Amino acid sequence: MEETCGCPAHTALLLPCSGASNLGQIANRRALELRAEGYGRMYCTVGVGAHIQSMIRAVKEAPCLVAIDGCEVSCVKKLLDHLDIRPHRHVVVSRLGIDKNFETSWPSEHVARVKEAVRGPAEDLLPKPSAAPGEQCCK
Repeated sequence: MEETCGCPAHTALLLPCSGASNLGQIANRRALELRAEGYGRMYCTVGVGAHIQSMIRAVKEAPCLVAIDGCEVSCVKKLLDHLDIRPHRHVVVSRLGIDKNFETSWPSEHVARVKEAVRGPAEDLLPKPSAAPGEQCCK
């Protein structure tokens, strides 16, 4: 049985990296925070890569798809390319002046940089938050 979400169809679908380096973990952390802020819906990148058809369909039908990669390898973007899907926005954490390492903690300003990059200069491409303040979409 497929689960459905009560989110309006216009919310951003966030596909983050969650790789083993600090960059992958920062990408994933930022997506979690954006979700909690009602900015968009976080989606299962691995499920899309596993070719689960309902997940691929949801990604293809997303009115606003945001790929958040940790490093220049760009696994999320390559996964989408393989499926002939183009994200509306592609953010690479390592391009934001954050060095790759395998530390499990990082300064909060690194996560803030990713937030700004996702919401970035072309914010009009991305939907506005749909949840009321203090509420979460797709709990």
